[in-house]
Amino acid sequence: MADFSQLVGSYQGELHAHCYRMLGSAHDADDAVQETLVRAWQHLERGRYEDRGAIRPWLYKIATNRCLTMIERRGRRELPTSFEAGSREVAWLEPYPGNQLAWTAELSPEDRVVALESVELAFVASLQHLSALQRAVLLLREVLAFSAKEVAEQLDTSVASVNSALQRARKMVGGRPSQQAVGDTSRIARSYVAAWEAGDVDAIVAMLAEDAKYSMPPLPAWYQGREAIRGFLLDGPLLERWRFLPAEANGQLAFATYRLDPSGSYVASGLDVLAIRGRLIVEVVSFLEADFTEFGLPATLR
Repeated sequence: MADFSQLVGSYQGELHAHCYRMLGSAHDADDAVQETLVRAWQHLERGRYEDRGAIRPWLYKIATNRCLTMIERRGRRELPTSFEAGSREVAWLEPYPGNQLAWTAELSPEDRVVALESVELAFVASLQHLSALQRAVLLLREVLAFSAKEVAEQLDTSVASVNSALQRARKMVGGRPSQQAVGDTSRIARSYVAAWEAGDVDAIVAMLAEDAKYSMPPLPAWYQGREAIRGFLLDGPLLERWRFLPAEANGQLAFATYRLDPSGSYVASGLDVLAIRGRLIVEVVSFLEADFTEFGLPATLR
């Protein structure tokens, strides 16, 4: 068992990120990876054990097919900005803890950029609108760089089917995620925290792009544009007092938000994940039910 753990241990982080991209849920990714490792342990062939080059694609075969089964049972996950109200019961996309991305530190700078971009909320949300097969093919080919032949073997299909699914997926969401045009995030972070903690709506709105979006899953309502967001903030959140802590989520700028309660403590309220374009914020997704313990964050501040 020790040899098995040593053999597959280096792949657990990237497998978890892959399952998150497929499923849109860190919790579901936990289950998928656990089942992948159990099945790998149960069915490991002697030849694969000795051929380290065969281990990685084999593990992805198990993990991807497990995710495909889970998608059939649970459906896709959404963000409020793409959800059609009243169409069906919704499962919301979940944020991805930054500590799950520790494995990327060992990658080359170029590969690390690709890995981090591939878990950004916008890209993962777009994947959820592909069929399960298209989702798997796009990730295996464009993000993980497996060959068409390898992907066909992983999915028990033909190279022609892989190429066809990849072409359809590219038409819907493009190929690999592209790098965000990000400006000075440290300046943006300082300004964003200062504006919220001061309750300065003008300062907050000035940091937004004209077409910025603001959503708060699990609430289905969302707002677009500076004036709509301004009105929402003045009518709700900015009636409270806030403290913010830097956080790590989806490889993006993020903050844990804490609201002052009558006891005098600041209590966990949500996890804000920001998308940046240049020097402006183009989207804020405030996950109101984020599990702060998964992000290494305290439940209260004094």
